[in-house]
Amino acid sequence: MTSIEKNISAVKARIENSAANASRDPQALQLLAVSKTRDIEEIQQAASQGLNAFGENYLQEALLKINALKSMSFEWHFIGPLQSNKTKQVAENFSWVHTVDRLKIAKRLNDQRPENLGPLNICLQINIDNEPTKSGLLPDQACDLALSISQLPNLRLRGLMAIPQARHDINSQRQPFRDLYLLRQEINQQLDNFQKLDTLSMGMSGDIEAAIHEQATILRIGTDIFGPRTEKANNKEVKTT
Repeated sequence: MTSIEKNISAVKARIENSAANASRDPQALQLLAVSKTRDIEEIQQAASQGLNAFGENYLQEALLKINALKSMSFEWHFIGPLQSNKTKQVAENFSWVHTVDRLKIAKRLNDQRPENLGPLNICLQINIDNEPTKSGLLPDQACDLALSISQLPNLRLRGLMAIPQARHDINSQRQPFRDLYLLRQEINQQLDNFQKLDTLSMGMSGDIEAAIHEQATILRIGTDIFGPRTEKANNKEVKTT
């Protein structure tokens, strides 16, 4: 058994234990493997353990992987910063985008989404701790943007995403996730029933348990699946053959 296989087994056990403690169904939680800077072989090892959803931050790197693995029925999630000059290729190649924080970006994704692919799943990125150096909407801006995006026919607004400040005990970790959950509830009060948000993309390797307790639906896990990134990976090189 490879280290990746062992890691995935351990992560799944953490998720099941946390779901049980939170009285939640583990089947309601999607494990998104954050595969940025990881090579094709590592993704294939993860796929051999039943994972089929992968998160990428860097567009050109991701496109190489998507093309190399096009015979596999993977679900690709874009989870990195999204600039206007990248929207077309993202709209054409991904199933989800977690990092929308401007109407301009949403409109470009809507206009550039191929009709044969169906609506692109969207999460709004929320700067839940109001950090000046971090991307994302402030919470009080989210409802207006959600209402605008809900009118775009080639997008399906699914929910909210956040990357809180690092905290080191579960009680303090839970607070920003609780705030994101309450924000989703607030937005849903303004949306029609068929448009209500069902997704909270929150929780990473260090705070899985807190996120599950606060109703996460997508857990974005990188290090605890693939291990620490090497110096090569940190330079964003990726082996694709």
